Amino acid sequence: MSLTRYSALAVLCFPLVLQGCTSSSASHQQAPGSQTRPVLSQSEAQNFTQQHYFARGGMIARAQNDPWTPESLDFNSVDTPWIVGKNAPYQTVQQAVNTAIKAAKSHQRIVIKILPGVYEGTVYIPMDAPPVTLLGGGEKPEQVTIQLALDSMISPEVWRKTVNPNAQYQPGDPAWEMYQTCATKTAAAVATTCAAVLWSQNHGFQLMNLSVVNSLLDTVDDGPHQGVALRTDGDKVQIENVRLIGRQDTFFVNTSDPKNRYVTDRISRVLVKDSYIEGDVDYVFGRANAVFDNVHFHTVSSRQKNEAFVLAPNTLPDNPYGFLVKNSRFTTDAGFKNGYFAKLGRAWDQGAKATGYVAGKTSNSQAVIMNSTIDGGYDSLSPWGSAATTARPFNGNIAPDRNLNDVNFNRLWEFNNR
Repeated sequence: MSLTRYSALAVLCFPLVLQGCTSSSASHQQAPGSQTRPVLSQSEAQNFTQQHYFARGGMIARAQNDPWTPESLDFNSVDTPWIVGKNAPYQTVQQAVNTAIKAAKSHQRIVIKILPGVYEGTVYIPMDAPPVTLLGGGEKPEQVTIQLALDSMISPEVWRKTVNPNAQYQPGDPAWEMYQTCATKTAAAVATTCAAVLWSQNHGFQLMNLSVVNSLLDTVDDGPHQGVALRTDGDKVQIENVRLIGRQDTFFVNTSDPKNRYVTDRISRVLVKDSYIEGDVDYVFGRANAVFDNVHFHTVSSRQKNEAFVLAPNTLPDNPYGFLVKNSRFTTDAGFKNGYFAKLGRAWDQGAKATGYVAGKTSNSQAVIMNSTIDGGYDSLSPWGSAATTARPFNGNIAPDRNLNDVNFNRLWEFNNR
């Protein structure tokens, strides 16, 4: 499937992000809002800043003050030996990643420049590698595309044939253990965690000026076909001037320990800036402390799903910070009309299917959308849906003396949106 066919709308919309998402119309939102659409006051909104989301690191239960101020990204003039392209030293991104990591003699950053083109296949970057930057070498992010069609519902056998058709993942490779976690599954399907085109566990990972596409897209029905474009697990991750395109579960902004998948209470901080994300169901989801600044979220109806959600955080109940969206844009395609609306998001009550939501134990998703524009394709009366996994009805806190982290309520908020 050609890039032009499945992302024409993305190409048209993306330049609007770079022009900024401000609007001359004033916000009419007033605190405390309604039970279905709670709104922060100005004093309450002051709690939700990039500095606060990025102030602490380590394990949540014993988090340490570790302020992270993301650096300004400009690697266009960097002289790097790691260049990927048809006539370049490396023909695949994974080949350059493997060679660069093996050659590294210190923990200095590895910059891999990817020349314009479409690169079919996965890219895996392990946690114990030096910090890695993947830099698109075109003038626009759509000129460099990493893509593959991966479906969470395929068997491990089909997954192995799709991801490793030419045995490019081999024992001794830096990402071999990552590959093996999915290749050795015995379940009927590989599940969402193995459906990512680009999967980085790398601390300090940076992604710039390119597109990542799970090209499964509309080739499947409206069932639960999770097809992740990008999954990040590491801390201090920066994503800038990037397009992430998929349908269900496009961006898994995750936190995990590769040596023990049950350790999930580590803080992972992620900044996404000046970018475009497209999908239909829960297409930005995960547990990280993530800030989205000047991002265009575009919800599509092309699979004719009967529901659509942008955000699906599964923030732990003792973490006051999950997703912060600011100065951004939420748009929908023409299919959202005649009473069919998209939702801004919903909680993800991960792991609570058998028990139901248990206050203080189950993930109690946290997100704030502020200073952003939201088009008419979103439900203006009830923009937040019932929780994934448990179907727990949305319950906003509008008490005069409310505690913004009261786990008996949802922690999904808005402020000063238009």
